Amino acid sequence: MRAGNLLRQLDQRLLPPLTRAVARLGDSSARPGVLSWAAVLSAAAVLGTAVWAVDDTAVGDRTVGEVTRVGVSDGDSVPGYLRSAAADLAALSASAPAAEGGTYALVTLDAYLPPQRLATVLGDVGVSTVFGRVPLPGRQTEIVKIPALRVPDDVVAGMTEVAARKDTEAADYRARAAAVGGGGVGERELRERYASGAEVAAAEAAAYRTGCACVYAAVVRATPVALRGVATLPEVRAVDPAPEVYRLDRTVFTPPLPEQRDVVRPPADTEPSPAPTRAERPEPETTAAVPATPMVESSEPAPVVTIPSPEPSKSEPTEPAPPSVTTSPDALDVEPSTPTSSS
Repeated sequence: MRAGNLLRQLDQRLLPPLTRAVARLGDSSARPGVLSWAAVLSAAAVLGTAVWAVDDTAVGDRTVGEVTRVGVSDGDSVPGYLRSAAADLAALSASAPAAEGGTYALVTLDAYLPPQRLATVLGDVGVSTVFGRVPLPGRQTEIVKIPALRVPDDVVAGMTEVAARKDTEAADYRARAAAVGGGGVGERELRERYASGAEVAAAEAAAYRTGCACVYAAVVRATPVALRGVATLPEVRAVDPAPEVYRLDRTVFTPPLPEQRDVVRPPADTEPSPAPTRAERPEPETTAAVPATPMVESSEPAPVVTIPSPEPSKSEPTEPAPPSVTTSPDALDVEPSTPTSSS
């Protein structure tokens, strides 16, 4: 209740009795000291009520603006990150908040997988979002994140939406290339740039439409025992637990790409991703492992990913356009770490 309302109620309840008391005291020739004490007590009561009402005001969320980062940054050592993630997973207490749904973790895969394979790898843990990109030789392609509570159904649906968006992008690039007039060097370079963008977008659309092997990471939530089980699977490169994460909308996940084997940097693909090797991934240090069953084109080295809280069957819109699969290269709360698309 606001202070003004309290003061009005206080006036309505206290003033009439005080007025009658003062009138009786005046009629009985009461001493002036009695009136003074009554006035002082009344003023103190009013002042105390006002202070209490102000102090009782609700406090806003003090965590606004805070962002938690999980994953790698540009220039980080990939083997160092893998060792750190394995150590954190081994040290994760078995009594972590399982009653609240478990611990969030970033699962990085050894290679790009199709949606159907994810059901085998992540079937026993709760999935929130998956990360994907088309490994197109010689080109940088866009990193996308797909809300996926149901695997593989939500992943397939998200890829279909990305394919439709990429078709639109390809058509837009072709129209821009056709609209460039003149035969100068600058005009030719601009037409070539638009034509290249159309080619990449069309290739991405074709890949996503067929449910390509494009997924390389996922955000999951499970008990420590289940997370350790996922880490033992041959398809999994690392499981990076994040017990400090409570809100996905204030968390940035930046998993390394499968082709990044030494240092995190944004090269274009020059060949298919190398075959994953088990030797480079440290074994989880645990004795109780239980097998668990862009819409923006950008040349920036990393997407900025703010994980949504999706509905199971509905995709989440992005700022530039309505599709459910999003990246945000221009957001302010993330440092670059992995490549996005460039035309």
